[in-house]
Amino acid sequence: MSPRGLPRRSFLAGSLVLPASLVRAQVPQSLTAREAYEAVRAGTLLLIDIRPPAEWRDTGLAQGALALDAEAPAFEVRLAGLRLDHPAKRIALIDRSGALAASVRTKLAGRGFRDIVAVRGGMLGPGGWLAEKLPVTAYP
Repeated sequence: MSPRGLPRRSFLAGSLVLPASLVRAQVPQSLTAREAYEAVRAGTLLLIDIRPPAEWRDTGLAQGALALDAEAPAFEVRLAGLRLDHPAKRIALIDRSGALAASVRTKLAGRGFRDIVAVRGGMLGPGGWLAEKLPVTAYP
């Protein structure tokens, strides 16, 4: 007991180990364009270009990206199908500037989609795919 009649508290020096059930890993919500490119090349990332077809024709698609317009009917159903077809791959969304991809990622996370990230800068924004001079594929 302490001089005030309260129980003494002990503190551990060093690191404290918590059970895994109490620790939540911080999953990044975005990747740089270069990180996305390297992950696609390594085969660990499924890159989905969520822009409308007119933008795909204007700039091409990021090399390795699949075209899936976020405004198209059944977007989420098709995305869920891609998740089932590629269960071991993380999914990254890329758009024009990064804003729509971040918004869609947040919406999807709220609906139970896990391990989806946005590409910062998108295709045309600062630090984006084209600014980094990463390869593109022409869209028919």
